[in-house]
Amino acid sequence: MKIEVSDMVKFLDLQALNKRYESAFAAALQDVLDAGWFIQGQRTKDFEREYADYCGVKHCIGVANGLDALILIFRAYKELGMLNAGDEVLVPANTYIASVLAVSAVDLVPVLIEPSPDSYNIDPSLIEAHITERTKAIIPVHLYGQLCDMEAINAIAMKHNLLIVEDAAQSHGAICPNTGKKSGNLGDAAGHSFYPGKNLGALGDGGAVTTNNDNLAACIRALGNYGSNKKYYNIYKGVNSRLDELQAAFLSVKLKDLDEGNAHRRVIAQRYRREIVNSEIVLPEVTSELSHVWHLFVIRVKDRDHLQKYLSDNGIQTVIHYPLPPHLQEAYMELKTLILPVCEVIHREVISLPISPIMPNEEVDRVIAVVNSYKAN
Repeated sequence: MKIEVSDMVKFLDLQALNKRYESAFAAALQDVLDAGWFIQGQRTKDFEREYADYCGVKHCIGVANGLDALILIFRAYKELGMLNAGDEVLVPANTYIASVLAVSAVDLVPVLIEPSPDSYNIDPSLIEAHITERTKAIIPVHLYGQLCDMEAINAIAMKHNLLIVEDAAQSHGAICPNTGKKSGNLGDAAGHSFYPGKNLGALGDGGAVTTNNDNLAACIRALGNYGSNKKYYNIYKGVNSRLDELQAAFLSVKLKDLDEGNAHRRVIAQRYRREIVNSEIVLPEVTSELSHVWHLFVIRVKDRDHLQKYLSDNGIQTVIHYPLPPHLQEAYMELKTLILPVCEVIHREVISLPISPIMPNEEVDRVIAVVNSYKAN
């Protein structure tokens, strides 16, 4: 029997998720219209302050998107003389391509490191073997919403005098259990994405940089504003990458519910991990409940295409994050000779189940029942 789209368990129902804020969004829009200021106005300043306080940092700089956030961090480090063209940056092999693009975009060299097969994040035990005299930074990517082992990574960075640039695009609100610090405050600087599907998502593109470094923050703010810290006076060859007033206003509305939404995601993830019992399925492992905000609930299975079709036929939408690793993308032909078997197995087998801050129990029940009924060919 064909399942109608309206009867599907959606992977992420953005329409329903944002419908809850309709009146608050309307009020925010009216505030922006009444102010008559649409770029770098009070709403952006308010959100930057709110998000900096939320992350526990001194500075938040709103930018156009998450990729720009990472690029601008590296650009600023070059402008400040802390990085030079040709320097190496250690990047997890198992990541969205943006993490790698941010490095190569500023004439730095990405060095890919295998993930842990348990967490799917960068494996700290493999990092030091990749450090050379040209290595200057590490990008810990908190993939799927789970923090990397930041204590181990910080110890390595301190030992070798390396910068830590967090890719916090998927981990809004994740907390390091031993320090109580949040994602975005676990290194020297962090890039954040507010893409609509993220745990803290705008109604368009958006991003931010967080840091406690005054000079870095000032440089990034200028670089993203045409290289200017005073109108019509340019100290850098900058770009135009700014969070607009309307998206900032919407993000301020949604930030208030971020922790509650993350808590609901954790409840769903706990049910999946407890109640999905199928020998064909590899469930994700968790180091700490607080350290994971479950942006994605990613399972593994040998025949992913077969499972995805089975789930779709039974009314469950899924997404693959991600089908092809960065080193096998056409854009990075120079990396195709790398041997990264753990990364490649992960990319070949992963599939993401529905999870969201508004997903009702009956939909969770359906997902669990259908996954449990799956049988391999």
